[in-house]
Amino acid sequence: MSPAEGAASAVRAEAAASGPEPAVRRPSPLWTLSLFRSELTVTLRRWRTLALLGILAVLPVLIGIAVKIETGGGDGGGGGGGGEGPAFINQITNNGLFLVFTALAATLPFFLPMTVGVVAGDAVAGEASAGTLRYLLVAPAGRTRLLLAKFAALLVFCLLATLVVALSAVLVGAALFPLGDITLLSGVTVPLSEGLLRALAIAVAVAVSLVGLAALGLFVSTLTGSGIAAMSATVGLLITVQIVGAIPQLDVVHPYLFPYHWMSFADLLRAPVPWGDILANAGLQGVYAAVFGSAAWARFTTRDITS
Repeated sequence: MSPAEGAASAVRAEAAASGPEPAVRRPSPLWTLSLFRSELTVTLRRWRTLALLGILAVLPVLIGIAVKIETGGGDGGGGGGGGEGPAFINQITNNGLFLVFTALAATLPFFLPMTVGVVAGDAVAGEASAGTLRYLLVAPAGRTRLLLAKFAALLVFCLLATLVVALSAVLVGAALFPLGDITLLSGVTVPLSEGLLRALAIAVAVAVSLVGLAALGLFVSTLTGSGIAAMSATVGLLITVQIVGAIPQLDVVHPYLFPYHWMSFADLLRAPVPWGDILANAGLQGVYAAVFGSAAWARFTTRDITS
């Protein structure tokens, strides 16, 4: 039995055990939590998901080894100002914690969003193509709660994928380079403990940057019964948006694209922290989540589920 089929069977059993009148009883919060846990478990048990997380974990290793070989393990690296990711590379040999920031900056443009796009695109369409979606809909939660559970599982996955990159980078940075007090991009030196807290805050900020794409992928997933088609379309949209964002002649639309403020997480390496771009990024992702989440709900609640 596949994980999706097992989850559908569990939902059917839960619905059967809820009493003789499941159709007229409102599902309890505990039932909703169980549904969310089931969705998250199904997502994390897929071999495709585990393979993508494995790739994300390996990327910081490759970056760390490349920097180690290039510098010969010396004390090179000047202070890199500015908010762009490449500036972090100059600091890695001085402090391995900068590998976290470099790895996140390197994976955020494509690898992290591609992983989220694949998982989001498969959220509904994958269930439909596997023939298990209709079984999930017999439960008393209804389509709205099922969709909310899937979206909540996607949000957790965004954070998990980001933490995989960050944790891998911390371990590799500690193994290959020295750790100690960290000099921020603004020139202020803070203790390693504060540097670790800032690294965690940056990981959360990067995860927030993926929320809009997750909502977009979920919407695409409600449009088709083919998981492969939904995943391909979501990743295709990601690439298209990235291309549009790189064309100077289209700069008038750049502020409305979900990746526009992605590198704003670098502001968390300044003292004091300028929150403008970070909050603008959160607001933009919230708009995408509201628009495409509503579109996904409208489509999913009116869709004729035949498989």
